[in-house]
Amino acid sequence: MLFAQAVQEFLTGYFSTHERSTKTRVAYQADLNQVVAYAPQDLELSSLSPTFVESWAADLRSREYAPASMRRKMVVLKVFCSYWLRKGELTESPFWRVKLSLGRIKQLPRALTETEMRHLLNHAKDNYRAVTVNRKGSVLSKAKSGSALIRNYRGLRNLALVDLLFATGMRVGEVSSLNVADFSVTESVFCVKGKGGRDRLAFLVDKQTLCIQQEHMKLRMLLDSENPALFLNSSCQRLSTQGIANILSQFRKDAGIERHVTPHMLRHTVATLLLRNGVDIRIVQEFLGHASIATTQRYTHVSKEHLIQVLRERHPSMVLRVA
Repeated sequence: MLFAQAVQEFLTGYFSTHERSTKTRVAYQADLNQVVAYAPQDLELSSLSPTFVESWAADLRSREYAPASMRRKMVVLKVFCSYWLRKGELTESPFWRVKLSLGRIKQLPRALTETEMRHLLNHAKDNYRAVTVNRKGSVLSKAKSGSALIRNYRGLRNLALVDLLFATGMRVGEVSSLNVADFSVTESVFCVKGKGGRDRLAFLVDKQTLCIQQEHMKLRMLLDSENPALFLNSSCQRLSTQGIANILSQFRKDAGIERHVTPHMLRHTVATLLLRNGVDIRIVQEFLGHASIATTQRYTHVSKEHLIQVLRERHPSMVLRVA
């Protein structure tokens, strides 16, 4: 079997038996198609060898791919080989005799400062002018006309989105895929369809956040839409991840934040602040839905930098030391 044919059969077979998101399938397809483009057209699946894997890694390195990107591509190729090993088309994995050094991943999670996060939330609230949302949980004023209802909904939706991203640390894809049925108003909890099929619960512990989400739900249920999505766009269809990113980008401009802000940075921000405030790393792991605590440990580097800075500024030795 040709390697290119094996790739197509893998994409059909693997994703029919493994519960993975469409985004994951697209990513696997893109990475494997890149390997197909690199490989000789007549390469047989059975001819995959350690030498080919090493040459592929060398090619990626020569094109200056980041270590994280190279690791991801190698993992995809390894899953592909394991699949055909189980099918009996490969007698052994070409990775068994390969030891790759792809470099260290030096990039730390980018987070907003507390001031930037506060400005972002305040501008989201300022943007919502038609409906009053306060800590006591005001009753929603119902718009009479359809166009007014949509305007009111969009304002409250945008506030609910930004607040939810920060309050729960959800990934933008997780927020986009939320359905109305995933929010239990009485329990103050969201059922999140996590990455890699790892579902979890996201609890709302702040009363103001809960009030915002409840008010959004009330207005959302007034919209005439058969779409099950919790967050809708102007066409009453599911709001996409790009739509959420665009909303956040506008708030960033309104708040006067000069650097680029992504929805994922809100996830990084709440994780960093939780660790900085002394929350156990295992709790943060569960909160973020990480499969491995090693992923969560990336945030401890940021917290250590803050710790060192505070110690340098406030350690008693700084004022008690005799010159």
